[in-house]
Amino acid sequence: MNEKMIENPFSLEGKTILVTGASSGIGKSCAILCSKMGANIIAVGRNKERLEQTFEALNPCANHKTFIADLTKNEDVENLVNCVEKLDGVLLSAGRGNVFPIQFCTKSHFDEVFDINFFSTVEVLRLLCKKKKLNKNASIALIASISGITDFAVAHAIYGSAKAALNSFAKHAAKELASKSIRVNTICPGMVETPMIHGGAITEEQLQKDMKTYPLGRYGKTEDVANAAVYLLSDASSWVTGTSLIVDGGHSLM
Repeated sequence: MNEKMIENPFSLEGKTILVTGASSGIGKSCAILCSKMGANIIAVGRNKERLEQTFEALNPCANHKTFIADLTKNEDVENLVNCVEKLDGVLLSAGRGNVFPIQFCTKSHFDEVFDINFFSTVEVLRLLCKKKKLNKNASIALIASISGITDFAVAHAIYGSAKAALNSFAKHAAKELASKSIRVNTICPGMVETPMIHGGAITEEQLQKDMKTYPLGRYGKTEDVANAAVYLLSDASSWVTGTSLIVDGGHSLM
């Protein structure tokens, strides 16, 4: 049998992939699954203890590193980009949300969410490009949300606006970086079971009610998003750029 017939296009063997937000939630699952697919992971997060837990869960048969950084601080971003080697993939997952009706959406609330969900992501990518840290054919995946595309929920204006900005930025970056054979895409999940959604802003009763609006009958798992990340970071998606991959259990059909 021809060897090419049995190659796995989803393999990340030998690729070095930077994952932000790797200490919990979606970022953690993405780091773990990418490592199982053969990637060397540079896991970035703010919480040292939780980041070490992620590191311990990575496939031990590869060369992994951790980096403690608060991506809202320019100095931390500079240090991170200066320290990393050439990258084949980047998964930018660091983020947070809040819930405020329009009349309570102050500029400080917008700043708080945009700083981590948008500006820090843009700055990481900007410096990676400026300092030529991305290999030819590198793939960049940004964790956005259906809140920036189709799901315009009450009291989610700040979060949704940040994710909409991220989706728009990714498309501009995809167009600009295509000449360098660098791909840029976003993953747009619906509600995913992470510690962030159980923080108290939304009651468990409200969550259960909302879950019923998903045709597949459940919220996503972090692994569902990680599977999408592997696709976009692998050679299986080598002809995909500038897209927003919706992973939402059919919610956008409603």
